[in-house]
Order: sequence, then structure tokens, then C-alpha cells
Amino acid sequence: MIDLVADLGEGFGAYGIGSDSELLDIVSSANIACGFHAGDPDIMNSTVAQCVARGVGIGAHPSFPDLRGFGRRAMDLTEGEVRNDVIYQLGALSAFAASHGSRVSHIAPHGRLGNLVAVRPDYAAAVADAAAGVDGELIVVAQEGELAKAARERGLRVALVGIVDRAYQEDGTLVPRGLPGAVLHDPNAIVERTVRMVCEGRIATVSGSDLEIRADTVLLHGDNAGAVDLARLIRSELTAAGVRIAPVADVLAAQHPVV
Repeated sequence: MIDLVADLGEGFGAYGIGSDSELLDIVSSANIACGFHAGDPDIMNSTVAQCVARGVGIGAHPSFPDLRGFGRRAMDLTEGEVRNDVIYQLGALSAFAASHGSRVSHIAPHGRLGNLVAVRPDYAAAVADAAAGVDGELIVVAQEGELAKAARERGLRVALVGIVDRAYQEDGTLVPRGLPGAVLHDPNAIVERTVRMVCEGRIATVSGSDLEIRADTVLLHGDNAGAVDLARLIRSELTAAGVRIAPVADVLAAQHPVV
């Protein structure tokens, strides 16, 4: 069993990014922009409504307050500022979810914040404290690293994410976006990596060696050409391999059933 998640709701005002409606027919969870790197009240409301209608898990995708840079620039914020910014964004999305009779099930930091929480204990603590303070039932979606550690220390459930269109280094971290080969574009290679990651627990690194990897959820990027076709192919190939697609909360529940 695996969750398929995509970053959605990343337009702003009159500007749209990606094919959210089509992706929502494919994925089982959504990371929804909360207004700091993308998204606005109308887009957040619409995206949440579509998730509820399709039974797709709702996730908060908080960011640095960097609308102009799409949340991909580093910002010199304090731990307290990061914590409060995440609470603010999580609170906004939670209100929209409640208005549609649902709730936010997970949190997955976006962009540069998402990269830094894997290696900076202060930012990891800020995000984990925000999540635990708002809702102790939230699932923290992250790679292994400081955020996963901080979340577990606070009693939060952690779902490990596999990012199949990004190159991995030998230590399990992603190759930085600015370096050649950091982002993969060959659909066949991406599909093959996905099936192998889910079914075998292994992925090839940039050096050619195999890395053991566990994934509870697979991130599908939806803001590039061909994203919908690729997502559809990934789901089809996983299903053909005997993998069940389900929201991340169901994946974790299956791993630790209540007796």
C-alpha cells in the first residue's frame, strides 16, 4: 500500500499552475499551498472542496513567506518566526477543511523550508512544535532527518516521502536543484524508479549505487508539462504491480493496526 501525493493549489489570483482537477482524480492525498508561497483564500477553498468530494487526504503545505520566490529562497528567520508562520498557515487551511466538514490530516513543508527542516534542528523543532500544538493527530510528511526526528520526539506520526523525479545522493538527501541532473525528466525512468522504490525499497543514487529507502507516500510534481500523464502512468504501473493506492493516514494505519 502506498499514498500518492501532489503539491496542489499553487496558483494565485488570476494565475494558475498545474492541472489540479485532473491530478485529484489520480492522487490519494494533496499538499495544499497555504498562501505564503502560493494559494489564496479562493484557491484554498476550492482545492479543499475538491479533495473532500473525491476522498483525497488534505495536507498543509506551509512555506517561508516568499510569494515572489515561490518559497524556494532561504530566509533568515528565527525558530519562533518559523513556528508562528506554520501555525498561521496550518490554521488557515484547517478552517477551510472544517468548513467542508473535514480536517487536515498531514503537514508537509514546502520548498526551501522543506529542505532546511531536514538538516536544521531549530527549524525542525519549529515545524514539529507548530504541528503538535495545533493538532497532535497530524501526520508529518518528511524525509528521514531532523524534522522526522523532532516529530517522533513529540509523539507525532511520521510518513516518509519518496521523491521519484529528483536525484538522490548517497546519504539519502536530494541533489540540490541548481546542480545538473537534479531533476529527472524521462517518464520511463521515473516510473521504473517509483515501482522499484515502492516494491523493492531501493533507489539508484547519482553515483550508480543503490540506496535502501522506505516510502509511505510518493510525491508527484504537478507543475510541469506532462505531469498528469506521468502521474496516471505511475498509478497504473503501481496498481499492475499489486500495490494499493490509499491516503497516507490509511497507509500508516495499515502498518500499525489497532488490536
